[in-house]
Amino acid sequence: MTRRILQLLIGLVLYGTGCAMTVEAGLGVDPWTVLAQGLSIHTGIGIGWVTNILGFLVLLAWIPLRQKPGVGTIANILLVGTSMQAALTLIPPVTGVLPQFAMLIGGVLVVALASGLYIGARFGPGPRDGLMTGLHGRLGWPIWVCRLTVEVTVLVLGWLLGGTVGIGTVVFAASIGPLVHLALPLLDTRRAPRGASSAAAQTGTAAPTLRA
Repeated sequence: MTRRILQLLIGLVLYGTGCAMTVEAGLGVDPWTVLAQGLSIHTGIGIGWVTNILGFLVLLAWIPLRQKPGVGTIANILLVGTSMQAALTLIPPVTGVLPQFAMLIGGVLVVALASGLYIGARFGPGPRDGLMTGLHGRLGWPIWVCRLTVEVTVLVLGWLLGGTVGIGTVVFAASIGPLVHLALPLLDTRRAPRGASSAAAQTGTAAPTLRA
């Protein structure tokens, strides 16, 4: 349990830090950060704090979808935006194409590692992931359709509000899935210990296959 809690907390803090790195790169960010950035521009509230507020509002959308939050869901809302806001005050601005791309790639890698950590801790989905699974459960749409619909909607809305859409958005979208798919099996707290896989297979207690 101690390991799971530490893994959850470290993962969420790193997630916010990785998102801050993509913001500082200035080449485009993921759809939800585009929306947070656009709202930040118009409200004057820091992008990290807006991220927390968005997480809470998304959680409210779980009510009609009959989703139940876990400890990880609440921790996600409280820590990701807060750590992003803190990191944005500490990470120095970068200029020049190469430093910007280095910051972008570093941010994406940190987000992928962080996703493996907090998802692997198994304390419940983040508010945005729960929204996708809730829509899937209520509407019967495939998960990828739910995700695509929601993320395209928030991306367009964020872009209209002035959020940064660019090559970084494309890089994030294309790489984050495969990278998390690599990280999850290494960080899943239910992964069978070395040498136990054959016994688990015989007793039918092997952990279920993870899907990114």
